[in-house]
Amino acid sequence: MTTASQSLAISGAARATQLAMAALLGVFIVGFLGFSPMEVVHNAGHDYRHSMAFPCH
Repeated sequence: MTTASQSLAISGAARATQLAMAALLGVFIVGFLGFSPMEVVHNAGHDYRHSMAFPCH
């Protein structure tokens, strides 16, 4: 492997990690906060969804 192909492989792995972490954050926000039985947590998730223009109604 050359230096250029090694850096591309590292960049690809870093990108995959970033995408996975963003997906987990999204699942947490929508899944946990949105469906939480605690009113304060649910309202915080609901307000966040509205601020990000995510439809929820």
